[in-house]
Amino acid sequence: MIASAPLVSRSGIDFFEGIFSDVFRPAPISDTLDSVVIDIKSDAVIFQGRPNSRHCNPLGTVHRSWLATLPDTAAGRATHSTLPAGKGFSALLLKINMTRTLTEQVPLICAMGSLIHAISQVAMQRKIVEPDGKLYADAATTYLIFNHPAHKNADLS
Repeated sequence: MIASAPLVSRSGIDFFEGIFSDVFRPAPISDTLDSVVIDIKSDAVIFQGRPNSRHCNPLGTVHRSWLATLPDTAAGRATHSTLPAGKGFSALLLKINMTRTLTEQVPLICAMGSLIHAISQVAMQRKIVEPDGKLYADAATTYLIFNHPAHKNADLS
């Protein structure tokens, strides 16, 4: 499990640089999703996942919750990358439009998250999920930004 102390004592981009340099482990959900961040900048993320039989529903197609989790994770990481030390975030709204069925025969899917707009307490993302140029989903997420309660200088009033 990722300890909260290193997480809140670093800016978001510093934390992700720590993951890329093996100072911190990726979140456990990455193993569940069979996914990895391949590029991260302040306010933009490219995230890849491999759909497989663990992600399928009884009909043999990839469950929509797996497909929704990838762009939500990419957007969350894009938001996190912009935050200073001591800030946290939580999703207020996830809206996703599925445009086609995904199967495990698609070897790789790519989710791109980028920050469109941020104010002191709300960040909005828009992202596209597409492997090999095919659009599988279009999503938008709104996040609440807050002072993390574990941070030593948190003002929770």
